[in-house]
Amino acid sequence: MTEDHPEDVQRRLYELMVLMKAADDRLSKGIGTGEFMCVYWPSRGQEAIAAAMGTALRPDDQLVTTYRGLHDLIGKGVPLEEIYGEMMGRTVGAARGKGGTMHIAKPEVGVMLSTGIVGAGPPVAVGLAMAAKRNGLDRVTVVSFGDGATNTGSFHEAANMAALWDLPMVFVCQNNLYAEMTPTGDTMKLERVADRAAGYGMPGIRVDGNDPMVVKSALDDALRQARAGGGPTFIECVTFRFRGHYFGDRMPYIPKDQLTAALAADPVPRFRNRLVNTGLCTQDELDDIEQGALQAVEAALQTVMSADAPSAEELDRDVYATPIRFPV
Repeated sequence: MTEDHPEDVQRRLYELMVLMKAADDRLSKGIGTGEFMCVYWPSRGQEAIAAAMGTALRPDDQLVTTYRGLHDLIGKGVPLEEIYGEMMGRTVGAARGKGGTMHIAKPEVGVMLSTGIVGAGPPVAVGLAMAAKRNGLDRVTVVSFGDGATNTGSFHEAANMAALWDLPMVFVCQNNLYAEMTPTGDTMKLERVADRAAGYGMPGIRVDGNDPMVVKSALDDALRQARAGGGPTFIECVTFRFRGHYFGDRMPYIPKDQLTAALAADPVPRFRNRLVNTGLCTQDELDDIEQGALQAVEAALQTVMSADAPSAEELDRDVYATPIRFPV
């Protein structure tokens, strides 16, 4: 046990990481074998960041994420059935199967938006954080995005406004070293994306995004500062994306030696080894956690595959506060 991360927190970090990995792996297997069809953007390899967010954020804290947000959604508490249901267009989905992979949200657990537009999340997060501040709440809004999003005008405007108005926000950059299919080095001169924060008078820190405890420590500090009225923080979490930009992407743009090195540093077995080596968990305990994750994923998938697709009656549901029937 460490002073900052009690044993139960470390176990919870591993439980979340394993569940995120199992959920991503199962999608890859199912699509690859033709068992089912859906579109998704893999987050495999980035589990440590989302697990840290899942343990650091309070239930009332809000999250804005992206289309590559399977792990973020799991960490914030969106049920697997509702995630898979949305991906596969079934009525058990978070939006009754009408939003798809890119647009999963569940305000009840604080997931306010998943956006399919690169860089579109930060301005929305600014609005949510401004609402919290004006209402006198100590709620914090976290916005998660990739390195490529920091090249967009929407990110710069949002970062400037958040800092200027001391909004209760945390910017979490999941820097997987590739903006879709382009290496970060080809899109910016900076070696450290976190250095961009200085341009807004905002703290910017860079951490090992494959170490969940390091990420959680950084988040804990940033959340504490935000709740105390100290304004936003930018956290760059350096990680790697094990699968392509989208499922089926053969990744010819990633050097083989770079991918091999990244796979060798897989954050899930790396954290498992730490838990065993520190005596916090036994191999059998961790085996049970992993088996439980696999069972949870299979149970969710069974529920989704046996659910109906949205009917024609769903076309105008959730569009207007009061449904309007137009004559055909």
